[in-house]
Amino acid sequence: MQETELFTDFFDADNNEILRALHDTTKRFGQTEIAPHAHAWDEAGAFPRDLHQKAAQIGLLGLGYPEELGGTPATWRMRAVSSVALCRYGGSGGVLASLFTHNIGLPPLMAHGSQALIQSIVPPVLRGEKIAALAITEPGGGSDVAALTTHARREGDDWVINGEKVFITSGLRADYITLAVRTGDGSDTNSAPTKGPRGISLVVVPGQSPGLSRTPLQKMGWWCSDTAQLRFNEVRVPISNTIGEPGSGFKMIMANFNGERLTMAAGAIGYALACFDEALSWCRQRHTFGQALIERQVVVHKLVDMQMRIQASLAWLWRLCDQRDIQGESPAWVAQVCLLKNQSTQTMQFCADQSVQLLGAMGFMRGTVSERVYREVKVMMIGGGAEEIMKELAARQMGL
Repeated sequence: MQETELFTDFFDADNNEILRALHDTTKRFGQTEIAPHAHAWDEAGAFPRDLHQKAAQIGLLGLGYPEELGGTPATWRMRAVSSVALCRYGGSGGVLASLFTHNIGLPPLMAHGSQALIQSIVPPVLRGEKIAALAITEPGGGSDVAALTTHARREGDDWVINGEKVFITSGLRADYITLAVRTGDGSDTNSAPTKGPRGISLVVVPGQSPGLSRTPLQKMGWWCSDTAQLRFNEVRVPISNTIGEPGSGFKMIMANFNGERLTMAAGAIGYALACFDEALSWCRQRHTFGQALIERQVVVHKLVDMQMRIQASLAWLWRLCDQRDIQGESPAWVAQVCLLKNQSTQTMQFCADQSVQLLGAMGFMRGTVSERVYREVKVMMIGGGAEEIMKELAARQMGL
């Protein structure tokens, strides 16, 4: 099985050269800047901050953002090609999770923020000089965004924020935090914050704000990813840092999840391919009882089963990307994204398991791609909306 045979549908007739060039650039970055260091960075629990600038220099951080802000406009298929390639050839969820948190932190700002706020925050992030993160999840909330309790009261021209967030990627390093808080509509300085989806706002909090404390979290996987618990104690932020109108944040958060889930689906397919690549290479080299593993039917069948799931997920991914680019979002499309997120992460889980099995004892050793991806499967199945949440949301969108 040659790589070119696996990727013929990456590149359609109209965009063949553009997509192939993007794929090849991303592949080189993953192979040279991430893969050789992934194990050491995992063991160290961090990766160098200047990796952001290296990614920015070849346009990866700015993919999908306007040129006037330092970005490169891109279709969703282009973004997906880049995501699949980075995850396949970089092979480290921890690196990529923190390297690209701006892609969940900045979209609400781009869609609803003031021009002054956009101009001050987005360009330095796309240059890799600053890091942006998103803070939604709370210790008692998880996927139930409407139940969040972090709140902000208005005092003059400031919000005064109190509360707690958890499992925040890039939480320690972030220079800008897109924060979900309960504000009401911002007009009454004395009333208690509302409950449910009403009265939630998104506010950009500078990382050096007095009263903000951050605690690192230890995880099953993504060891080199910066993941933190954030505490806000009387943190003051200008009202002008509000994204859109006060109280309108819930819909922004829900819309933001759609892009995050599509990107996670692409990444999961990339990690499945990384496991397949390692398993295939091992099975060609490893000899037992006078034969290469690849010469045994049971081994070949495992590899074919991996490809069956990968190719089905890839075809689904390309179709949803093209639908988003041409038709925009619809309830049916949102349902499909939820289902694909489950399908692709299950594909990742299957391929990681099969690859570790084929590698045998070596698959249990730290330093192999498959061992690392095996540890990272569950965060992909939970992050951005757990499988059970995805099924419920898909059912509602389909009217079931």
